[in-house]
Amino acid sequence: MAPSFCARSVVALALLAGLAAAPTVAKADDPIGTMAEVSLLQGWAMENGHYMAALQVKLAPGWHTYWRAPGAAGIPPQFNWSGSRNISGAQFHWPVPEIYEQNGMSFLGYETELVLPIEFTPNGAGNLMVNGEIMMGVCDDVCMPYTAVFQGTFDTSAPAENKHKITSALKQKPKLVSGARCTAQPIEDGMKVTATLNVPKLGAMEVAVMEHPDTNIWVSEASSSRKGRTVSVQSDMVPQHAAPFFVDRSKLRITMIGTGGRAYEAQGCSGS
Repeated sequence: MAPSFCARSVVALALLAGLAAAPTVAKADDPIGTMAEVSLLQGWAMENGHYMAALQVKLAPGWHTYWRAPGAAGIPPQFNWSGSRNISGAQFHWPVPEIYEQNGMSFLGYETELVLPIEFTPNGAGNLMVNGEIMMGVCDDVCMPYTAVFQGTFDTSAPAENKHKITSALKQKPKLVSGARCTAQPIEDGMKVTATLNVPKLGAMEVAVMEHPDTNIWVSEASSSRKGRTVSVQSDMVPQHAAPFFVDRSKLRITMIGTGGRAYEAQGCSGS
């Protein structure tokens, strides 16, 4: 179902607690019906010292939410873990989204359910005290921001839980490719970045996405062209001061997404 925007804005708040016990499902106080049920899934302590968990979003029939870079027609999710203890970082392992179209524009997201694996980095030994928040867009005939607040504890000494569900989501990530090359050229208010990478054709519909790690830098929707397995992807990047700037190409992320859960991703590119 494609979204249509309206002036109405609803923020639904959900509170999760007791993560050391069975996972808790948050049912929102939602004036138009339950759009989504959100929970954090307890996982397991990893060999590298990190902790693997997941965010689970169950969506009402006909509703959808968005990928990390949803396109012009979507609402990108925002996370805040600043109130947590013994957590120095959180890495998200996004499953490949589906491609949707409306009015000549495409957007990327999920219907029915999203299981988003999250790899937490502890500050030290002991349990992880989670106090986080996510603001995401949920859409049917209307789109609105939906905020869920999480509080609880991950017991790093407890046996693994939800392993099948989380590992299944991890297997749905884009395949990594190496050897991507980039050029960056100044434009009036920023930089035009062109990336070239080698990936197989992903079906009749393909969407290219280029991302900069600094979310304060505006990145245009990517255009792409293909010759065999060679794909050229181009985006404009505009900083807040609206002027040419240095682009660290090793920090860029370029993703080619097709239908049926197929995608390839280059994490960084070198100069050509």
